[in-house]
Amino acid sequence: MLMSTILLSIKPQYAKAILENRKAYEFRKKRCKNSVKKIIFYSTAPQSKVVGEAEIEEIIEDSPHKVWEIAKHAAGITYTQYCAYYQGYSKAVAYKLSNVIVYKEPKPLIDYGVKHVPQSFIYLD
Repeated sequence: MLMSTILLSIKPQYAKAILENRKAYEFRKKRCKNSVKKIIFYSTAPQSKVVGEAEIEEIIEDSPHKVWEIAKHAAGITYTQYCAYYQGYSKAVAYKLSNVIVYKEPKPLIDYGVKHVPQSFIYLD
């Protein structure tokens, strides 16, 4: 099976928390394909650069309550922020991250052949 990579837009404070290993889970409302094994992080404005990457160790998909119970120890966000994000949703997705790599020199999107900032994420291969 071919392994895929996604390029994911993320707010700068969350990108920083991931790259500093203070946030081991990335939360999303939609799940990517099972074949995705790597996430490349695009830190949105004001940084607007690709800042690092991580491997997906596991994808957890369940009710927001159950996902929080699993991920809360390394969520990198408060329970209030988490609840606000999933307000009105019955399903939550958490990517458990490992082997985080911080790029010494943040890169522009064009280096990945991407011309527009993805709304959530895009597949790279």
